[in-house]
Amino acid sequence: MNIHEFQAKQLLKQFGAPVSNGVVIFSPNEIDEKIKQLKSKEFVVKAQIHAGGRGKGGGVKLVKNIEEVKVQAKKMFGMNLITHQTGPEGKVVKRIYIEEASDIKKELYLSCLVDRASSKIAFISSTEGGMDVEKVASETPEKIFTTKIDLKENIDIASIGRILKPFGFNEEQKKSGSKLIQSLYKILIEKDASLIEINPLIITKDEQLICLDAKMSFDDNAIFRRPEILKLRDLNEEEPAEIEASKHDLAYIKLNGSIGCMVNGAGLAMATMDIIKLYGKEPANFLDVGGGASKEKVSAAFKLILSDKNVKGILINIFGGIMRCDVIAQGVLEAAKETNLEVPLVVRLAGTKFQEGKDILDKSDLKILSASDLNDAAKKIVEAIK
Repeated sequence: MNIHEFQAKQLLKQFGAPVSNGVVIFSPNEIDEKIKQLKSKEFVVKAQIHAGGRGKGGGVKLVKNIEEVKVQAKKMFGMNLITHQTGPEGKVVKRIYIEEASDIKKELYLSCLVDRASSKIAFISSTEGGMDVEKVASETPEKIFTTKIDLKENIDIASIGRILKPFGFNEEQKKSGSKLIQSLYKILIEKDASLIEINPLIITKDEQLICLDAKMSFDDNAIFRRPEILKLRDLNEEEPAEIEASKHDLAYIKLNGSIGCMVNGAGLAMATMDIIKLYGKEPANFLDVGGGASKEKVSAAFKLILSDKNVKGILINIFGGIMRCDVIAQGVLEAAKETNLEVPLVVRLAGTKFQEGKDILDKSDLKILSASDLNDAAKKIVEAIK
């Protein structure tokens, strides 16, 4: 789960990290009153969407006075902001963050995340702040420094030193940097964050450290024990189909292809998507119904796939372990009848009760193509939609 910049900065402030003073605006009518809380002569007006690259898309403006703040904020409200992360469809701006401007001497990059490959917490430091870190990593990888730490209650001094070393801080900055590292570490642990990114972390002209921008993501699987984080969720920033999927406990991610997928198990779902691409088409979604889905859950998943107007065909690939293939088949039949299925449907069943499931589908009056294995299933659905 992602949160907005202003929410991330509120969390940083709670944990003692240095951030600029700012106010969030939910309506142009709030500007006059809330701007009184800020003291600087210059301001930064920032559109709040869950995407990077806002500045390049016109979503970040440096302004010289209060009147210009009002003008720029009113322009941003309701604009369709397009960045390299939103895709061509963009995102509508419904919140604005106005903060005191900073005199920037140097921009740095700092992040911490859960590194699943090593089962450690990784801190990434770079002197190339303010840029796409992916671009820095590909073009000048020697400027990216990673420090991996074993999970424990507190981060040790030696590790903090390694994280800060690339920045070349003076003694006062090292003290501030040490506090910042400890704050990020605590947020990651205590709030079940999976990523905290400060880009840029700046050194001001008076040599102070400030988190000028902040991005945070949280582990969906831990949200049940973090109600204070769940309150920060902005459904306007999420794909409607993914919101609907979460209501049925379905792992669903919308993609841009034409073949809808319903699979049980994340690994099998990835393999199914790969083999669709191998045969020259693109998957329309990632959808894992889980290991013990009910008939109702399968039906909800099927309807979810069909809610995507780009779907030209559906591939159902189920290996029955805990999951029973006859339950899948019954759920598919009911959903297909309710939605008046008109696109090709290929089903591959294997494992528990697969013959019973196959019989249910074969005896139906629906035009369902049966597949013997995954390769056969992918080949058939690609040919069918052609």
